Amino acid sequence: MRKKLILMSFSKNKSLDQPTSSSNNIAKKNLKKIAILSTFGGLLFGIDTGVINGALTFMASPQELNLTSTDEGLVTSGITLGAAVGALTAGKLSDRYGRRKVMLFLSIIFLVFTAACSLAPNALTMIIFRFCLGLAVGGASVIVPTFLSELSTPSIRGKLVTQNELMITGGQLLAFSVNALLGILFNEQSNIWRWMIAFGMIPSICLFVGMLIIPESPRWMVMKGKVAEAEKTLVSIRSTKDEAAKEIMQIQHALKQEEETKQAKLKDLTIPWVRRLILIGVGIGIMQQIIGINIMMYYGTTILMKSGFGHQSALVANIFNGLVSAVATYVGMHLMNKINRRKMLLTGITGTGLSLMAIALVSAFLANSALLPYFVILTTMIFLGFFQGCISPTTWLLMSEIFPQNLRGLGMGISTFFLWLSNFLVGFVFPILLANIGLSTTFIAFVGCNLLSFWFAWKFAPETRGKSLEQIQLEFQYGQKTGIGPEQH
Repeated sequence: MRKKLILMSFSKNKSLDQPTSSSNNIAKKNLKKIAILSTFGGLLFGIDTGVINGALTFMASPQELNLTSTDEGLVTSGITLGAAVGALTAGKLSDRYGRRKVMLFLSIIFLVFTAACSLAPNALTMIIFRFCLGLAVGGASVIVPTFLSELSTPSIRGKLVTQNELMITGGQLLAFSVNALLGILFNEQSNIWRWMIAFGMIPSICLFVGMLIIPESPRWMVMKGKVAEAEKTLVSIRSTKDEAAKEIMQIQHALKQEEETKQAKLKDLTIPWVRRLILIGVGIGIMQQIIGINIMMYYGTTILMKSGFGHQSALVANIFNGLVSAVATYVGMHLMNKINRRKMLLTGITGTGLSLMAIALVSAFLANSALLPYFVILTTMIFLGFFQGCISPTTWLLMSEIFPQNLRGLGMGISTFFLWLSNFLVGFVFPILLANIGLSTTFIAFVGCNLLSFWFAWKFAPETRGKSLEQIQLEFQYGQKTGIGPEQH
């Protein structure tokens, strides 16, 4: 009855319902402001994972934390282990307490443990603090895209949600740039790494302030019965009151459907097609990480120094890695709706595998050449271009598409957990391999991982472009042609 009254009251004065240029502009500005403030979570994701790239060399020195290769691996990858835990728990917490409140809490974790990491007196406390910081990183990786998707309209949802991906790579680029600036200006001060890490406190404060300003997700408010508050928020970010009222009804209808849909649980893994689908999701998550992206994002400066760059030159050269990542992410976002998923995935893995092979070969045959560092920076940039432009956006898109509604919570939770766990293992193992078998052989090992990833994508990655979620489910459930296998091009 209340819904009918709302719609009747709006229909009495249709002149108020017609979107004007002014109302459209105000709504767009409000939505843009909310998107920018909330994606500071993505920016922090990028900064906190990227800052270690330049800070690690200073931090590892004997007069600072005196890190062994094992310590380096744990300090670097401890944040991703925390992120795995954060990603698993954040979704349920945000369903209970609200997206905005949990993000506000995460901003405090970002601030407190960024400060703690910058003051860490030894390797053990640094590892613990980085793990705690990872809880916020993992939580933000889940909640920010959810929050953005619930605030946006269908026509701009893809653009708004993928804005978070740009903020992540932008955060990494910003971290690389700040590292280079501080490393060059204060190269003689071994404790400059503390200031590199402390820089992350600035966007942490911005995120905290932003969460005090922006509204709660309308979908969450409707879910909790706060319809009037949800309507008030939607009116501020939609062109007309009528549009906001219709969206409220759509949300209520969708929530009712979700309540009537039986959600999959762990015991459903005994069903063959469910188990197969989740194993494919897990495989896609693992595949993305063992390709070797985070050896570039975490250890780029170390790799460049091993190849022959001086410390300051390596810090500067690493900025180009961050720049290529950001540009390739932007390009990939526009390509993924025009090119088949499998084609993008297989093309990307081919490019990353050949890039790593090139690094291994030039490291072996040009070991004493002055050209080596320039070949290495060129090939790392090519690697990042293929990964961020083809593999990264396709991976997340596939993981979001292959799971039907009743399986999405379980499937995404398990797949994302294994993705973060693989991220941790790659980050942990790389410096140990580098110290024991050298640069060239280490990259040969990751070429092998790329071959394994290519085989998995060729054999198991489904083609989902142009298919509805229901069609994908039927193909898996009843063994119809899924686009899985080499016969599908």
